[in-house]
Amino acid sequence: MTKPADWEDAAEALGAPGRLTEDGTVFRVTFPRADLDVSSYGVTGVTVASYAAFARYADGRTMLMGDVVATEPELQRVTDALQAHGLEQTAIHKHLLAHRPHLWWTHLHGLSADTVALASAMRAALDATSTPAPRDDVGETVVDLDTAAIDAALGARGRSENGYRFSFARRETVTDHHYVVPPAMGVTTAITFQPVGGGRAAVSGDFVMTAGEVQNVIVALRKGGISVVELHNHALRDEPRLFYLHFWAVGDAVRLAHTLQRAKAATNLEAGT
Repeated sequence: MTKPADWEDAAEALGAPGRLTEDGTVFRVTFPRADLDVSSYGVTGVTVASYAAFARYADGRTMLMGDVVATEPELQRVTDALQAHGLEQTAIHKHLLAHRPHLWWTHLHGLSADTVALASAMRAALDATSTPAPRDDVGETVVDLDTAAIDAALGARGRSENGYRFSFARRETVTDHHYVVPPAMGVTTAITFQPVGGGRAAVSGDFVMTAGEVQNVIVALRKGGISVVELHNHALRDEPRLFYLHFWAVGDAVRLAHTLQRAKAATNLEAGT
């Protein structure tokens, strides 16, 4: 467990405030690409963001996990910055179908006794993009959806933040480099509903799965008309070996929530937040 004061130097190096989880285990900073007008299949205003998550361990080391959202012209500069500063790239892929501008997500990992060095490395990667400074006035927003029915379908209460969001952790203990990885480091099933009017939403996010769960999730999503976008890993040395399936659909929000629940039921997840 840590305190907010333990992360002040990291926040300063990142040039952005962060948020410590309630249990004090993960310090997380999000960097929305507010400079970009992202669209997919005619849905505009799609929110995309880079993030950095830090956890500290009893041996004095800090782990950094996260990803950087890069346009195609930025991607190689981000790669060079990460490599120059000693961070591992653990995945490079897209999260959306038919989107503009073309975007790539490069996932990253670092482990060091020098937390500020990790934060400075992340800052160097962000500086290779046009990512603006995060705004500190972003709070809950009004969501024009039947959130009570969506909550009931998914068995959890979502949060209003750039849409209507859910996060579901794995029930297993996940490790990386033999260090326990808290869910808030990014090891969750994430679901976002973006209202598009008339009770409809664009749903996107990703399912975190073990190998034996992948096909059942795909079948459940496709039966409900949800498109499969990408299937890949986010880490190089995680145990159990985890796969992430990104998805996309536009339709009646409650109906889509029921489809997502059927897919969620095919995985070993805890109750969500």
